[in-house]
Formats: sequence, structure tokens, C-alpha cells
Amino acid sequence: MWSLFSRGRKEDLSNYRPVSLTSILGKVFEMITKDHICGSPVRKIMQQGNQHGLVVGRSCLTNLVSFYDRVTKCLDAVEVDVVFLDFSKAFDTVTHPILINILRGCDIDVYIVWWVATWLSSCTQRVVVDGLVSTWKDVGSGVPQGSVLGPVDFNIFISDLDAGVKRTLSKFVDDTKLWGEVHAPEGRERLQANLDRLEKWAVYNRMQYNKDKCRVLHLGQKNIQHTYWLGSDPLSSTEAERDLGVLVDSKMNIRRQCNETVSKANCTLSCISRCMTNRTKEVILPLCAALVRLQLEYCVQFQVLYFKKDVDRLERVQRRATHMVRGLQDELYEGRLRDLDLFSLRKRRLRGDLVATYKSIRGMQQGIGDTLFTRAPLGVTRNNRHKLTENRFWLDITKNFFVVRVAKIWNGLLREVVLSPTLEVF
Repeated sequence: MWSLFSRGRKEDLSNYRPVSLTSILGKVFEMITKDHICGSPVRKIMQQGNQHGLVVGRSCLTNLVSFYDRVTKCLDAVEVDVVFLDFSKAFDTVTHPILINILRGCDIDVYIVWWVATWLSSCTQRVVVDGLVSTWKDVGSGVPQGSVLGPVDFNIFISDLDAGVKRTLSKFVDDTKLWGEVHAPEGRERLQANLDRLEKWAVYNRMQYNKDKCRVLHLGQKNIQHTYWLGSDPLSSTEAERDLGVLVDSKMNIRRQCNETVSKANCTLSCISRCMTNRTKEVILPLCAALVRLQLEYCVQFQVLYFKKDVDRLERVQRRATHMVRGLQDELYEGRLRDLDLFSLRKRRLRGDLVATYKSIRGMQQGIGDTLFTRAPLGVTRNNRHKLTENRFWLDITKNFFVVRVAKIWNGLLREVVLSPTLEVF
């Protein structure tokens, strides 16, 4: 075992994650077994569920966009509450007999299930810290983090978590969130009933929530900020919550996330400037693309950048990066972009919106497109069967959300572009 620091205080042992260092031969055998486990029955379960983590074609972006698309559209008319749930040591507390019973119910070959049961029950582990090792201990529960089969087994284990609360619950591995319309007492009661159902699931499967990290985000100006309960404990409210790396606040305003992104990107850019004496474009551009642009464009399709101040602040980071290249200091920003064969961040965001739309419509994101976009009636598509319905909303946050803002731009594309056979051609 290797203790991997997660976040928080390094003196707190609970902030370290146990990662298994398994043998190469063992991982090869795990990959072979994984191909048998992830057959059509399990694949169908994953595709039909609300799991976005460790599922082919899905990602943090699909999780955020699909979840908050429904939230923002409802928020345009009524108040909404979002509940964030966090399991305590999720991977380490999976009960082996329960997992094996679930695997048996997935129509997986009986010998594969037997092998997985043997693999889990015969595991021993020890901890390595700075070259010092502990004694070997038997593993009584959990799926190994750092293994090939561990994440797959965990996904199957929690596949029925959303039973009865579909359309309002979304998962990314063990990170779970659900929402509900709360303008009427019936909506608040329904959301509380869903929380009670999730608590019963955890008790039945011998899992525990980290209730200190479970919070409620109240959205809407007239939200009464109702108190919800998880078991016997009330859930605390929050003004902002970090959801898969993106800071979401009670006004669905991206300003705080933008400020953090610009600050981190500028720090990274300053580090590159101090450490690199070679300022040629062959050195600076790959570094900025890998270290700086990655921060500026993380889940950018989800972010609603309709304030000019936020757009300009992000663009100034790339402006500063191009100014570092030797020989281009005296040129204007637009000239530097042409010389370096780069696009502005605004154009890159537009390109990213269209690429994400193409992937959703063409079924490259495992059923996400069917829930996000509504096709326009065939009579008004002018021989383009991929035209999208352009809906109208009141709130700026909804009008500028990815699914709504991209529809008009997508419908303005040429028929030959929309009907491109592959993503590369598109």
C-alpha cells in the first residue's frame, strides 16, 4: 500500500488515501477479467444509470452539464435545492459478500464471480512510508484503490443507489448529488423522502455517509432554505460548494470560480517564467498548453461566462503567456496569435461547445445527448435532421447555459458540417 495525500492538513492521517501497488502480471489478469465483467449486461446497467465516473463516453463535464441543465431550467420558474452527499471511505468499506451477491445478479459468468470472490477474500496488504514497511494485514472489506478491477467493482456495487430517484440524482464514482423543486411543501417532502431512501440504502449495504461533508445548496431568491435530515442528523447549508472541481454558488454565478482559475493559472505562468530561460515558442507553447490552458478550460462548457469582465480576465492570462515568447513582445495580441497559430480563448470555447454538441447528438456520450437536446420537428429542419429546438427562458443563467446557448449556433452551421461522418471531419 502507498499512502497518497489527498488534501487538507498533512498532519491529519484521514487526509491520506491507501493506493494499492499491485504487480504487473496481476493487473494484466485483472484487465482480462474486466473485459468479461464489463459485458453487455453490466454495460447496459452503466449506460442506463446516472453514473458518470469510470464509464466510457462520460466524464466530469457530462456529469455537470446533464445535472445542472435540469436544475437551471427548473430554476427559471421555481426554487431548487441541491444536496451534495459524500460517502465515508467509500472504496474501503465495500462489504465483500454484498458485492459478490450483486455480481451474481448481473448475469456474469459464475467462474468470473468465483475468481473475484477469491481475489478479494485472499488479499493482504501493508503500508510503505519513506521506505519503511508495516506488517502484513488481512483485508476484511473494500475494493483495492489503484487496481484495475477496484473501480469497476465499486461502480457495480452502487449501481442501484439511484433506484427510485432517477432524473434527480447524479453520480461520479462515489460523489453523489440530487436536486428537487422546493417551491411547494410537496417538493420538499419528496426531496426528504429521497434522502431517507438513500440513507436506508447505505444502512442496508453497510456504508456510511460523511455527514460533515454532506451539504445543501439553496437556489432561488425566494428559497425558504428548508432544513433536511440524513438519518438523525440535520444537513448544513452552504453558500458555495465545490462540485467536481468547479465552485458552484447559491446564485449559480461563476465569478468565484473564474477568480480562482485566473489566480492559479497566473501562478503557474509565473513559475514557468521564473524557471525557463529558453523562451522560444517550441518550449513555451507546450508548457502553457499542458499546464496553463488545462486550468483555463477545465469543464468550460459548463461554466456560464456572460460577464465581459470574466471573459477578459481569462483572456489576459493567454495574452500574458504569448507575450513571454521571444521575439513577439512588441507585437499586438492578435498578431502574436497569428504568428503562433493560436485561437483566442473565446474562439476555443465556441469550438468546444460545438464539439461537445456533436458528440452528444451522435451518441458518443452514452445516452447523454437524448436527455440534453430536443430535436426540431422534421418539417422545419430543411433536410437537416440534427436541428435543435431553441427554447426561451427568463433568467440569464438559464439563457446562457451550455444546452440553451449552443442551440442557435448549432442550427446556423452548414448542413455538410452538421452531417460530418466523424468528429475529425467535423
